[in-house]
Amino acid sequence: MFFRPIKMKDDMSNIRKAIDNLDDIKLLVDTFYAEVRKDTLIGGIFNGVIQERWPEHLAKMYRFWQTILLDEYTYEGSPFPPHAQLPLEQHHFERWLALFTQTVDQHFYGAGAERAKWQAARMAQVFLAKIQYLRNQSAT
Repeated sequence: MFFRPIKMKDDMSNIRKAIDNLDDIKLLVDTFYAEVRKDTLIGGIFNGVIQERWPEHLAKMYRFWQTILLDEYTYEGSPFPPHAQLPLEQHHFERWLALFTQTVDQHFYGAGAERAKWQAARMAQVFLAKIQYLRNQSAT
């Protein structure tokens, strides 16, 4: 028998829920990127690259996370190439991951939330390794 998880209440202002559908993905992505955009360390990088194309970027991120977390294959493409030449270092990825984890923990719980955090950590690690590899290759 399948039981749907109930919503968990942290306090009077924050109800956490499972990541179940596209509306949950939109909440995650919109909340996360709102924090990214105003962050003093990584906000300038994102705003500088994306500029006025935030609606398109957010729509792409909805499809990306919908594919990753809901197994609904709506994203096509390769997420790494747009990041390959950005001036990103480990501390940028650490901040990105901290903001992402904070957003997930603020709004969600359960297996989907844990999967989101695991996937984000894995992605940050892989992207950083690829960027460092490319820089080392171009230096030789």
